[in-house]
Parts: sequence; C-alpha cells; structure tokens
Amino acid sequence: MTPRAQELQERFRRSHGREARVYAAPGRVNLIGEHTDYNDGFVLPAAIDLRTWVAIAPRADRRLRVASTSFPDEVDLDLGDAAPRPGAHWSDYVRGIAGVLERAGRRLSGADLLVHGEVPIGSGLSSSAALCVAAGYALLDSSGCPIDRVELARFAQQAEHEYVGTRCGIMDPFVSCFGEPARALLLDCRSLSFELVPLPADVSLVVSNTMVKHALAGGEYNRRRAECEEGVRQLARSFPEVRALRDVDSERLEAVRGELSEVVYRRCRHVIGENARVVQAAQALRTGDLSGFGRLMAESHRSLRDDYEVSCAELNTLVELANEVGGVYGTRMTGGGFGGCTVSLVRSERAPAFERHVADGYEKATGRKAEIYVCAAGAGAARERG
Repeated sequence: MTPRAQELQERFRRSHGREARVYAAPGRVNLIGEHTDYNDGFVLPAAIDLRTWVAIAPRADRRLRVASTSFPDEVDLDLGDAAPRPGAHWSDYVRGIAGVLERAGRRLSGADLLVHGEVPIGSGLSSSAALCVAAGYALLDSSGCPIDRVELARFAQQAEHEYVGTRCGIMDPFVSCFGEPARALLLDCRSLSFELVPLPADVSLVVSNTMVKHALAGGEYNRRRAECEEGVRQLARSFPEVRALRDVDSERLEAVRGELSEVVYRRCRHVIGENARVVQAAQALRTGDLSGFGRLMAESHRSLRDDYEVSCAELNTLVELANEVGGVYGTRMTGGGFGGCTVSLVRSERAPAFERHVADGYEKATGRKAEIYVCAAGAGAARERG
C-alpha cells in the first residue's frame, strides 16, 4: 500500500474507529485530441500519477456518509433516493455515481467514505472523473458487485451528465479506468476500442497549471457541444449517413460550408482536423518520432485557440514560454479550456530547467504563480493492497 493510502487509512481509523479499504483512481492529461470525444472521435490521453483516494467501510443501513480531507462538511446520502438533483456541491459526484449504479440495478450497501484528492480541482486534469471512478469502484467492490471497467466508465460519464450538469465525453473516466504506466491510451470514442501506445522512458509529461479556474458546467463547454451538434444536423442534410463529426472529412465540410454559420464551420473544422492529428500522433509515438508528435501538438493548440476558441491569454503564455526551453518536444493546452493546464513533452533531464523558466516567465507576464507538475503515466483504478 502506498504511503498516501496508509495515511488515509489511518485517518479513517481515527475518525471512524474501524478499518477501511482504500481505493484510488487517477486524473489524466490528454496529450492530443481535445473536444473530439463527445463527437465520437479519437483521443490520446494518459492516466497520471496524481490520484483520488477513497477509504470505505460498510454500514448496517442503506446510507452513505461522505467526508473529504479537503472540505469541512460531511454529507449524509440515502441510497434509496437516486433522483438526480444537482446541488453544485463536491458530493454531487459521489451522489451521482451511487445513484446511477442503483438505477442500473447494482444493489449497493451503505458505507462511510473518506475522500482524499491530489488532482487539482478545476485544472483540466479531470479531478471529477477520478472521484467518480474511485467512488464507483469502491462502492461496487465494497458491496460485492462485479466490476466491469467499461461499464464503470459509462456510469461515471452518466453521473456527470445527470447529477452535475457537465455533458462530458467518455475519455476522462475511460482512461481513469484503463490507464497503465508508461503508456498513452488511443481511444476510439465510438466503439470504445483502444490501444495502449508506449511512451519513451526518458520523457516526462509536464503539466503547467495557469491557476485560472474554469467551470465547465457554466455554459461554454456545453455551448461548444451544441455548436458541433448543429454542424452535424446541417451536414446530415447533404450526407444522411453522418451521425457525428467523426463521420466527416475536410472535403465534406467544405462542400457544405455555405450552409454553416462561420462559428459552426470553425468548430467543425477543429474537430475534423483534431481527429486526424490524433491518428497521426499515435503513429508518431509508435515509431519514436517525438519531433513529429510535437508539431502535431502545436497544430492542435493553434486550432483550439483560433477555431474552437477555448484557450485564453494565460494558456497561450504558458505555451509560448514552454517553446523557449530546449528539450521540449511539444506543448499545448489540455482539457476543456478557459483556463486549466498545458501539457508539454519534455526530456526528463530538462524538466528542472523547464520548471524554472516557465514559472519565472509566467509570474512576470501575468502576476500569477503557476503550479507545475512533472508527471509520469500512471495506473488505472484499483484497490490499494497491503
């Protein structure tokens, strides 16, 4: 058992007076493939070694008592009340995954839960999926229910849709379930087929946090999704087989450009181009072409900035600073946008120099202190043993 899991287990023992099992699920960084997942496209994320832990012990009743090391309030939930009622509260994620599991016929047992997260909230590293997956895995295993990781990813996505109000794609919970060390995960978001693609041993995934918080449930994320759906409706008039932007190439998009608003056209152009970049990027990793991978990351950031319009001044500053450092193969914004993080592929020996240059330059340019995390690809959801 990891030191963090042992610490949480001891804290649970002190607060509840009994032993707990500990489960964990990772956050993720998306190397390339942004806003493609809810368009049935391709993504290339990696689980990271920043995780959310859940300590859990059974109760005799059908209630969940949920506490967090990050928030002072304890929440009492009734497993018999599975109706979605988003409350803009951190516990909505636990309420949501429990409610979705119950409605899917998984008879859960009551339990006390203590949550500890080290995935920064609002950073674009998917703290929400890590919490949903960790809590869902813990509740299922504690209740003696079988765990199907594909189902768990779908349930976690459904929980965010119905109980939080974020119409997220499948990528975040999927890689939180299936990630592996030293691997990125190429995922087809329509079929859910995936391939684990090797990452070089001497490369670090360096995540730079703008410290600008975004609230995806606040409207912009959902607006982008609606704009993509409008594009699909227009395209399907000319091409009836089109069900998602996954089914569209650049030639088809240009054929109907006159029927689309300029905004919808640019949103579609980003998604179509990004899908192609993901496929090319996976091949670059297979062949060890990190320079080629980096060029695709740069193209992705420009498209997100200009066509999808989800970047911001702070993200652009971090990208510019990263590109000034030797040993950086590529860098781009990652996550939903409007703040959050960038991801950079950096030769591991150059990571300390990267941290110094980016942190100093960012503070001078913005007056904010960036948080920088040198990460490695990590394992998916599991029970902590030991």
